[in-house]
Formats: sequence, structure tokens, C-alpha cells
Amino acid sequence: MDTRSLQYLKDSFAASDRMPLVFLGHGSPMNVIEDTPFGRAWTILGQNLPRPKAILVVSAHWVTRETTLVDVSAMPRTIHDFYGFPEALYTQQYPAHGDPGLAREVVTLLASHRSQEDDTWGLDHGAWAVLKFLYPKADVPVFQVSIDMARGLSHQLEIGRTLSELRDRGFLILGSGNVVHNLRTMRHDAKPLDFALEFDALFSDRLADRDFAALTDEETLGTLLPQAHPTVDHYMPALTIAGASDARDELTFMTDAIDLGSISMRSFVFNRA
Repeated sequence: MDTRSLQYLKDSFAASDRMPLVFLGHGSPMNVIEDTPFGRAWTILGQNLPRPKAILVVSAHWVTRETTLVDVSAMPRTIHDFYGFPEALYTQQYPAHGDPGLAREVVTLLASHRSQEDDTWGLDHGAWAVLKFLYPKADVPVFQVSIDMARGLSHQLEIGRTLSELRDRGFLILGSGNVVHNLRTMRHDAKPLDFALEFDALFSDRLADRDFAALTDEETLGTLLPQAHPTVDHYMPALTIAGASDARDELTFMTDAIDLGSISMRSFVFNRA
């Protein structure tokens, strides 16, 4: 994160009582145990974010069909939902409390989106792997909301719009995924692939223009969308955060690198100026 962007965020956070919106490109779980520019940027962001009443996370790694689940557990378990990584990753824990009362209020809020309570999920690595940097003491209540993969891209914008009122109640809405996420073409020490650069640029341009409809129009996105996202689970949380923003929010981009050839690490914040 450059100095100018950081200073802007500091000033805007201080000037507004409305909680910001954060989307983080979480990338590889290895970011948790390695010193990377992404982890350093998340740490800096966390040091400057206002302290929320609770954190609501929409992660690419909790997907459902025909329902939107809300985790109402009192102590969300840390889920190690990855394979073949060093043992040090499997010992990581994020012992934050949940908030069943607040989570059930979100179930009610999302009733028109076929919401239901769930007490079995917890925090997957899309959540805890970035929360460890934002709030390392794990001292803020946190719970996840699932992504209904049966409803399409525009539905996730609607979810964001519905959740947006929580910003005035002290909730930090955090999306965790990747603007480009194609593991099939991922390569170590590879230059960014053309389709990854193209989709990342298209996304950032449309986001800055507030042309959110273009980001959910699969016909307009054409063959670029399946190249960038063979499955769209990692794209959906970015749409949630876009949908929760409004015209008075200022957009700040953080990290924007393409990692491993085809993983966009672009992160962004919406905040009332």
C-alpha cells in the first residue's frame, strides 16, 4: 500500500462514523506463514481500520445452493480447508468469538434471500488467513455468510445492497476471494498471463466507474470470465462488497499484483469520504 493511499484511508476512517467495506484478494494460504507484500499490506490496513462491533465475512470458500447460510456459532472453529501445505499452516488457529445474537439478526435481514441459521461451519481460510493480519488478537466477534451459487452474479450484488445497512451499526463487511482465480493455469515464477491482466484491468475500471452491472453481465464479459474464473466462487465476494457501497463512498485500491501467473491479489476499500 503506497503512502498516499494509506494517509487517505487514515483520514477518511477518522472522518466517518459509517464502517468501511473491505475486499481482500487472499491468494495462497502460504501468505499466513511467509513474509509477503500482501500480508504486510493487510497488517497496515488493520492498524488503521476502526474497531468494529462485529465482522461479517463473505468468503469464497463457503458456498451453498438455494440458500444463504449464516454461521450463528458462539465460538467458530478454525477450518483448515486446504491440502498439501506445510504442517505449520495446520497448527494455525484464530480463536475469535462469534456473536449468535447479531448473526441471527442477519438471518432475519436476509430472509428474502432464503437465509437460514448454521452452527457447523466456522471460519474457513478465506476468513481467518486475512483476519490474522487485520485483527491479530482475535478480539472482535466474527461470523461468516455463505454464497448461494445457484442465484448468479447479480444476486451477489443484491446481497451486498441488503447488508449495507449494517455499516451504520458498526459491522465491518469483509469480502475475501480473488478478482482473478484460475488454479488450472497457475505457474510458479510465471509472468502474469494476458487474460489475468485483462480481466483484472476490466474489473478495476468498471469498479471505479461504478458500472457494477457490467461486472455481472456474463454476455458482456464473454470468454474472458471463464478464463479468469473457471468457477466464480472467488469472484462473488468482490461483488458483495461492490453491492454494499454507494455513490458517496470513495474507492481505494491496495495491492494489485498478479501472483503465480493467474491469481489477482487486487484488494480494495470503500469508505465514506
